[in-house]
Formats: sequence, structure tokens, C-alpha cells
Amino acid sequence: MFTGSITALVTPFRDGRVDEEALRRLVEFQIENGSDGLVPCGTTGESATLSYEEHDRVIELTIEAAAGRVPVIAGTGSNSTSETIALTKHAESAGANAALLITPYYNKPTQQGLYEHYRRVAEEVSVPLILYNVPGRTSVNMLPETTARLSELKNIVGIKEATGDLRQVSDTIEFSRKGFIVLSGDDFTTLPLLAIGGHGVISVTSNIVPGMVSDMIRAFRQGDLAKARDIHYRIEPLNRAMFLETNPVPVKTALSMTGMIGPEMRLPLVGMNNENRKRLASVLDGFGLVTKGART
Repeated sequence: MFTGSITALVTPFRDGRVDEEALRRLVEFQIENGSDGLVPCGTTGESATLSYEEHDRVIELTIEAAAGRVPVIAGTGSNSTSETIALTKHAESAGANAALLITPYYNKPTQQGLYEHYRRVAEEVSVPLILYNVPGRTSVNMLPETTARLSELKNIVGIKEATGDLRQVSDTIEFSRKGFIVLSGDDFTTLPLLAIGGHGVISVTSNIVPGMVSDMIRAFRQGDLAKARDIHYRIEPLNRAMFLETNPVPVKTALSMTGMIGPEMRLPLVGMNNENRKRLASVLDGFGLVTKGART
């Protein structure tokens, strides 16, 4: 259920508020173009700057707009265990199909602390939980041995691995229980991860080209490695462009250039500098995406 091309949705803003119309439009675009799932309120959704009310509303709206057509995996993680439980309980009551839980940031817990954090959340909810390991954001790396222990808990069903380290991903797959879902958290590692037994990606790039990311994974599953490899290399310029500056600045800028959403960020994030905007626009042109008539 939680495999394939899953999009880490941006949160559109207009005049300081969540742009609900643009979010609905983005959800529809994703589903129409083959995305297998949606993640609201993750890193790409600027969850760190959403109020509790906004966080809850974005999840509710995504569930409403998806209307059961694809799974919604709500980002509900925090560096506070009690806060994580509260956010996850809301997502569960709102009808989310799963919750994505980042490793606690800033606190820098030990491996045992990570285990106890996730164990406590798993005891308090029944919704499926997907762990999220992104050391570059959190300054803590959840090791494969810890993930394997957590995989034995009934409602912990998978992990989004954003280390970019295929050795770690391989160990995680090897050590964890059979059937445990391992998703790439870095677009450039999606195809390699599939090759060693992974199950898909929670993607930034699929905000822009959901059909291409979905087609790559589908080709791999159908045994057409040559086609999957071709799509991988065609997407790579866009994958790189999504990190010309801090995520989600480039992806929101790209979506505004295509007319999907407005360009608004929330401080401390700011718009791209002119040089990087030009580089991004050039990449989008190479994909035949509209770079005129951007929303304001």
C-alpha cells in the first residue's frame, strides 16, 4: 500500500496563509499523473513553520482532496514524543492511511532513545507508522540495527531512508523483518534502492514530474531495466536542480514557474537568488515545462 512513487507535497502559501485552492490543485495534479501516494506536512511541506491549526488543516484537506484514491501519509513527527503522539492521533482521527515520523531533531537522542521514542508512539496509536531517517536535517542517524528492532513492532511498517548511503539501506533491508517497507528519501537513489530490494520513493521531484517518477518505478517493476535507467538519467538534471538551494525553495519556485502555485515561502526560507533561478528555469525548459505566466 505504501510503495511506488509517493510525493512529498509542498504547502502552498498566499499572503501568509495556506493556499487551500492551490493545495487541492496540486493533489489533483499528482493523482491524475500517476503518483501512488501523498505526504503532506513533511520537510518539503515546511511543517516546521506551520501552526498546529495549519498542520492539522493541511492534513485534513489533503485527505479530503485525495478522496481515497491514493494513500495519504501524514507527516506528524517532532522532537517531542508527546507532541508527536498528539499530531499522530489527530492524523489518525482525520483518516490518514499512515504517519511519517522524523527522528527527533536537536535533542540528538541515543539509539536507545530513538527506539523508546518510536515504541511509545506506536503504543499510543494504531495507524501504520513509517520512520524517517534524515541525518542531514536532524544531526542523528538511526542505525540499521535500531530500525530492525523497531520493524518488529506491529504498526511500524516502513522507513524513509534519506542518508543517501546505499550500504546503510542495504543493511536496513537485510536486518529488518521480511516485508518491511524501505523507501528512498533522496530522488537520485530511487533506482539504486529499488535494485537492492527497496520499495519506492517519497519524492521531491515528483511534485514537478509525477508521471516520470511513476513511470521509472513502473518500468523497473515490469522488468524493463533499460527504460527505468533511461528515465533515471533523464530526471537527474531536475533532481539536482531541486537542491540548488535548501529544499523546498527550488521545488516551490519551479511549481510557481509552471503556474501550479504561487512562489511564497515562510521565513526563515527566502526566494532563490537570481543566478539559481535562471539555472532552474533552464532545467525546466529542458523538460518542456512552462516557465512563463508564473503565479504571483
